[in-house]
Amino acid sequence: MLKRMIWVGIGIAVGVIAVRKITKAAESVTPGGVAERVSGAGAEMKESFKAFWADVSEAKQAKEAELFDAIERGEDIQPLLNEGDDEHDPAAPGRLY
Repeated sequence: MLKRMIWVGIGIAVGVIAVRKITKAAESVTPGGVAERVSGAGAEMKESFKAFWADVSEAKQAKEAELFDAIERGEDIQPLLNEGDDEHDPAAPGRLY
């Protein structure tokens, strides 16, 4: 009799776990569940964009400070303006075209 009670208890526990997992999976497919996932992805994308924009703003401020310092010292700023433009220069060495 005790063996049967143990097996019934195990069966109930497995049944409860299975029902909970199935219910959770079914809720994720409902419109409300999909909306939660989409809003979570949207919030994550928003944070990524904020971090990207902060990096761009920081780089812009650093470049502006560098240019202003060069102007104050009376240096030619043309080389500073052309920094990083080698990839667009067709006469750059190592180019195939």
